[in-house]
Amino acid sequence: MGGWLLKLNNRGLEPPQPMVRTLDALERLGDHQSLIIINDRKPMFLYPELEERGYSHDTVSLEDGSYQITIRKKT
Repeated sequence: MGGWLLKLNNRGLEPPQPMVRTLDALERLGDHQSLIIINDRKPMFLYPELEERGYSHDTVSLEDGSYQITIRKKT
């Protein structure tokens, strides 16, 4: 079953705004939906929060030095 994808560009924002925006967006995701965020830095404080809330995450370094994180609800 497919789902939709939401993408947030958090580049240029000062902490904690990227994390606040990400957690707010996750509240609107359904079970088969994914959230992609792009941050200036690895969201080290976000990872444990995602684990605690039942989300998996994959992080990829982008050529411009930013990071793309794909977040999904664990099934």
